[in-house]
Order: sequence, then structure tokens, then C-alpha cells
Amino acid sequence: MVGITSVEESVDELAARLRQAKTPQEKERLQVLYWLKQDNAPNISAIAKATGKHRNTLQTWLMQYRDDGLETMLEVKKSPGGVRVIPQWAEDALAKRLQDPEHGFTSYGAVQAWLSETLGIEVEYHAVYQMTRHRLKAKLKVARPQHRKQDPAKRQAFKQTLPTISNC
Repeated sequence: MVGITSVEESVDELAARLRQAKTPQEKERLQVLYWLKQDNAPNISAIAKATGKHRNTLQTWLMQYRDDGLETMLEVKKSPGGVRVIPQWAEDALAKRLQDPEHGFTSYGAVQAWLSETLGIEVEYHAVYQMTRHRLKAKLKVARPQHRKQDPAKRQAFKQTLPTISNC
């Protein structure tokens, strides 16, 4: 257990760091050291109850402080997250395919089938949707149907005269 004398920083120094703390986690950990540095320091169980943390958590923080110093104790590690189902190279290939105006996808099911057939990656529909819509920020667009009797030359002529018509 870390005693009162083992906290190296002064009360004033800890109070200043406490005022400058940016995250709640940093404030909690500095507060524990501040209370331990007081003249009538409460025991670990009382501090744990006051902070709403388990005493073993406080002991872990204090062990980090004793072994590696204040900065290590204040460092909050971030979880790396889960392993992606779709590898980065496949995501890049899909992003390139989505940019191609000639070969678009009509549905997320079509994207799922393309990944399976072309790249050999079996993925659930939800994973395909999440990656396509949220990570790649792509919307699947389908061209509006055109009537088979429509004349492309007349359509092009209309597009050229449209700006003069709209200015009237």
C-alpha cells in the first residue's frame, strides 16, 4: 500500500495539477493522490467509497504511480477494439469500385455478393452496410430508368437549350 510519505508531489503541486486536469479520469486519479498527501489522510477504503471506485482499482493506480510515476498513472489506455471482418485491402478495393460510375451497385446485397465472388470475403449484410455507408460514406445510387423510345439526340439538344429557357 502506498503511504502518505510516498507521494512525491506537494499538496500545492497536486492542487495545481488538479485544476488543470482535462479529463474526469485524470481528475479522479489526481484527487486520490491529493487526499493521500493531506495531513489527516483517509484510508484507501474511505477514498474508494468517496470516488465510487473499488479499492483494488485505487491500489492499481497507486502501484502504477509507485512503479512508473505520475504520468504513467494518469495515462488512460484506450482499447484497440475488435478485429475488422473486412480487411483494409478489401475496403480499398470496394472504395475504388464505388467510385467507378460505370459499375455501380444497386443494393448492399450486391456489394455483399461482389465481395464474396470477387475477393472471396464472406461477410454479413450488416457489416457490408456499416462499412459502405458509414466508413466509406457512400450511398448506393441507381440511375433513373429511361424510356427505350427516347431519342438521345433530342435529349442532348434539350439540355443545351435548358439554360436559355430557365433565364426567361
